[in-house]
Amino acid sequence: MNAVELFPTLRNLTRPEKLKVMQFLVSELSRDEEPSLEQGATYPIWSPLNSYAAAHQLAQLLESDE
Repeated sequence: MNAVELFPTLRNLTRPEKLKVMQFLVSELSRDEEPSLEQGATYPIWSPLNSYAAAHQLAQLLESDE
């Protein structure tokens, strides 16, 4: 069965059923994509916490504005 043959059946679905079909299709499409993040893996995230160089630069900018 091809997509064109599915269209009449899809039109007759209720709204919740159409949403389930959409969710299924999006899930299937995402499986085809190369994963960018792996489940269970850890990734480093930069944070300004303890970034003393950034704090120093900001303080200098604030002083120069006065």
